Amino acid sequence: MEKIAKVWFDKNRIYIETDKDTTYNRPLEAFPRLLEATPQQRKNYKIGNFGDDIRWAEVDEDIHISSFFTKNEPKPENPIAQLFGHFPELNVSQVAQSIGINKSLMSQYIYGIKKPSHERKKQIEKALHSLGKELLGVEL
Repeated sequence: MEKIAKVWFDKNRIYIETDKDTTYNRPLEAFPRLLEATPQQRKNYKIGNFGDDIRWAEVDEDIHISSFFTKNEPKPENPIAQLFGHFPELNVSQVAQSIGINKSLMSQYIYGIKKPSHERKKQIEKALHSLGKELLGVEL
């Protein structure tokens, strides 16, 4: 198997070059923790002893080389992505926290990397409706 020799980023993607001079890349949306990491945090990685994985301890992200072999790109054209796109003022972390999931998982739903179950969609909907009701009660 190829081994990771080099890692770098541009604005929207992560790239690796292997010991066989092959370059692979993936959108950062596929790795929400890296998407939200600072440039300095992204630079602070270690390639594993076997050369087949990368670890970012500070942001708690691990990526195996096989993640770069997929042809599937994230598909942010889903109802959850559309909702957060339509209301950019929604705080992903706070919505995720209100339903008891981590921000990374919510981001994966938004970017179409993971598909929420019917029950999870209902949890998200309930949390947003609750926020709406709370906002309706605001008096200034």
